[in-house]
Amino acid sequence: MKHLLLPCMAILYTSLIFGQHTLEAIIKDQERNEPLIHAIAYLQGTTINSSANQDGYIQLSDIPDGTHVIIFSHVGYKEEKRVYEFPRSQSAPIEIVLSKSDDEALEEVMITSTRSRRTIYNTPTRIEAISGEELEEKGNMKPGDIRMMLNESTGIQTQQTSATSYNSSIRIQGLDGKYTQILRDGFPLYAGFSGGLSLMQIAPLDLKQVEVIKGASSTLYGGGAIAGLVNLVSKTPKEQRELSFMLNGTSALGLDASGFYSQKFGQIGATVFASYNTGTPYDPANIGLTAIPKFNRFTLNPKLYVDFNKKTSLMLGFSSVVEDRIGGDIEYIEGNRDAADAFFEKNNTYRFSTQLGFRYQLNEVATVSLKNSISYYDRSIEIPDFKFSGVQFSSFSEATFTRQKEKTEWILGLNLWTDTFNQDPLGLTDIVDYRHITSGVFIQNTWDITEKLVLETGLRTDYQNEYGFFALPRLSALLKITPKLALRLGGGLGYKTPTVFTEDAERIQFQNVLPIDSDSIQAEESIGGNFDINYKTPLSDQMSFSINTLFFYTAIEDPLLLTRLENGFYEFQQPNGTFDTKGVETNIKLSYGDLALFIGHTLADVHQRINGINSEFPLVSKHRLNNVLMYEVEESLKMGLEAYYFSPQKLNDGAIGRDYWLFGFMVEKIWDTFSIFINFENFGDTRQTKFDTIFTGPITAPEFRDIYAPVDGFVVNGGLKIRL
Repeated sequence: MKHLLLPCMAILYTSLIFGQHTLEAIIKDQERNEPLIHAIAYLQGTTINSSANQDGYIQLSDIPDGTHVIIFSHVGYKEEKRVYEFPRSQSAPIEIVLSKSDDEALEEVMITSTRSRRTIYNTPTRIEAISGEELEEKGNMKPGDIRMMLNESTGIQTQQTSATSYNSSIRIQGLDGKYTQILRDGFPLYAGFSGGLSLMQIAPLDLKQVEVIKGASSTLYGGGAIAGLVNLVSKTPKEQRELSFMLNGTSALGLDASGFYSQKFGQIGATVFASYNTGTPYDPANIGLTAIPKFNRFTLNPKLYVDFNKKTSLMLGFSSVVEDRIGGDIEYIEGNRDAADAFFEKNNTYRFSTQLGFRYQLNEVATVSLKNSISYYDRSIEIPDFKFSGVQFSSFSEATFTRQKEKTEWILGLNLWTDTFNQDPLGLTDIVDYRHITSGVFIQNTWDITEKLVLETGLRTDYQNEYGFFALPRLSALLKITPKLALRLGGGLGYKTPTVFTEDAERIQFQNVLPIDSDSIQAEESIGGNFDINYKTPLSDQMSFSINTLFFYTAIEDPLLLTRLENGFYEFQQPNGTFDTKGVETNIKLSYGDLALFIGHTLADVHQRINGINSEFPLVSKHRLNNVLMYEVEESLKMGLEAYYFSPQKLNDGAIGRDYWLFGFMVEKIWDTFSIFINFENFGDTRQTKFDTIFTGPITAPEFRDIYAPVDGFVVNGGLKIRL
């Protein structure tokens, strides 16, 4: 008996060591039910950990006796905590299912800019999306407009075109703002004359996300997207009511008050956004000119959504912005100086537009969609002894047919875009009126060739009433080499219909600018492409790392140049030559627990080759650094420290603007129904007026130089957000 008892005890002891003190598990994704490679399991409070193999299998060994908490995690997924008693009686592998975390929102959000309803992770076209908490954080810094939100993105620079009115335009990868198309929910509402002041008149509170495509995108939405496009996506109503308010004040005596309401009642839903924004004249340099103008702006955007049934839906929207803005001699604006002895720039704006969207599902795989928008834009710009004013009336209509199966999606469509501008003559003989009508047909295919390779191809043909036919092919490909590594390659052609409404003409308030002669001027055309490498990996149970590198190139043939003639007038000419931009964007994210570090670098080498002469393109920082350190306790506290570097820029007068740094710090404390925030913007007080001039000549008739650095300096803003 003794001889039998000892071997049995040895077998039992060995079983306890190698079976019951070991935990085996299979880690899977909740939605796709697929193994999660490189998922991590660790014993809480110890160094015992392990990583999953390609089958999602994971094993923890040498677990001591007792009750222990095992934590299962993966980058982009919510942690799963399980309690087990060791030694265990069961040795078979357990199944652990992880769900996506809020940090993975960008992976799951549906992208609309490519027309194909896909997640950003599965879209061949390279898209950057600002959404969720990132959008809210950027909204804290500048609640009244989207200028700062875009300027803090890698590869994007907002260029201030007026020293006194604060007007700015967007530059993607160094190219002029006229080459970027700005959309609202896929509607082209900000183009030509109506593009003026647009960045200053869009408040972010009712935005769900901002989508940015860099590089030629004219195949998607027609002319104007040579450098890229920005699509502002509005919030839509849900069953749960959203009622939020924001009140923000600044040390420059500015005020932003806005509110947003959204709710769905069965088949009917509605959203309403309203805001009031005001600013007082502000001159931190004490030079007598406003760095921030005096302005008052009212915005009202109501929308109605109707789901007639599961197959049919309708959206009706109306947008309105009314603003008075005046900058210049601060003594005159405050009423202490007569207009005859003062410089000023007045902008009065009336912006109204309608949006209509209709969608009908023919069957399980086919859908028909209709879109229409009508836009009315009335703006006057007045400086001493000159006034430029006019009305732009434009419309956009589109019909699309979508057929989507498991591995392929086809989108066919046609659209009609009209754009008419009528200048108020005021005794002038050379008015810049125009009437453009563009009709287009497009087709796009997205094909999941394999689980790892996705191909997207497209072709658009446009006919423009003054500039003829354009054929615009586009190609994008996505290769998922591993779950950690993905590559994107894309490129296409683009074009831009000429108008007088450019950054250069805006700087001189369109004074003495001659109309464009469509008989001798052609549309600008471009070719461009990019190559994108995206890599992300967990470094530990709490640390993750990702890096994205984008190589880009765009060339514009025979660009339009605003040239000053001997008689003092300005004429758009088209000499032989090219503009081209090439470079690299790099984005790095390193997160550890509640801390996240973002580092972005842009190398943009932009040149103009005109009549055989090669020179740098003005007002482009060849090197830019974006550094952001965030600390966030979910639904409790947010803190952010920012540092941005701009390298020296060549100016239009041949001088070189010096390099500079910008620093910012933001804190938001969050409770259940409200939060308070404060933002110290540019707390190093970097101002162009501290190290360079912004004008020459007398202050009563200044000749303004290029604005390449901030002029408003250190400004503190803070406020209250309420959610009911």
